[in-house]
Amino acid sequence: MIQSMTGYGRSETACGDKSLIVEIKSLNHRNLEMSVRIPNGLGELEIMIKKKIAERVSRGRVEAVLRFEAGQGTAESSVLQLNLPLIREYYAVLEQIRKELNLQDPVTLELVSSVKNGIYAAEPEYTNESVRPAIEQGVDSALSALTDMKEREGALLYRDFLGRIDSIKEWRDFLDSRSPRVVVEYRQRLTDRLKELTTGVELDETRISQEIALMAEKTDITEELVRLDSHISQFRDLLDGTEPAGRRLDFLIQEMHREINTIGSKSSDLYISRTVIDVKTELAKLREQAQNIE
Repeated sequence: MIQSMTGYGRSETACGDKSLIVEIKSLNHRNLEMSVRIPNGLGELEIMIKKKIAERVSRGRVEAVLRFEAGQGTAESSVLQLNLPLIREYYAVLEQIRKELNLQDPVTLELVSSVKNGIYAAEPEYTNESVRPAIEQGVDSALSALTDMKEREGALLYRDFLGRIDSIKEWRDFLDSRSPRVVVEYRQRLTDRLKELTTGVELDETRISQEIALMAEKTDITEELVRLDSHISQFRDLLDGTEPAGRRLDFLIQEMHREINTIGSKSSDLYISRTVIDVKTELAKLREQAQNIE
């Protein structure tokens, strides 16, 4: 079953006196692009996390955020750090401005303490290897939740795809039945017109048959209909398959568009032209939806 590229998964795993929160979201993207934010000191685990993501996701922009939170009944400790060089530089600049403009107001503690990143809460560093099992479990759980959501959205897209491809198949069958009638109607129009222009003169049936045969050859759409039918069948197989199908669905839609364009250029029949427009409109909707498929 197809999957959407968009989804969100979250997990919460006990880790000592803290809880490990893992949040993973995926968005549309042509290829697989991953971004991982993890607590300080655990940079060596980023490769493992990305490997797990790549095993479950084949396409999309995936963002994973891991953080530790204090468990229930545990106070979250934080250590404030002072960026004294930054504050000194900020103070010196303010003093220069005050002197240059001959301002009387002093540079106050309140002003310098408001410097961005002058005073900040330092994040604790995690270096204990014992957090690795919790991270692996948390990432797996978040990825499972992400996959569940992508499958649910994929099921909705599946029904939409199936309805549209069924409509295209019905139009394809109409083109198949209409094509022979176009030749018959052309023969009748040609014969009637020649009779009007050559009243009392016997018509050359051989010449008329040659003209009809030439017209039938130029407007024959059998090959295009056969290929279109094959593309529709492959499209349905991909919808019901287990492999990621987004790129191949997009390719088949392009090929169907190519065949229907050729059919439109070969025929001047009003009913065929209208049907070609209907099919092209539906293919445009299919292609837009295919951009959401993994």
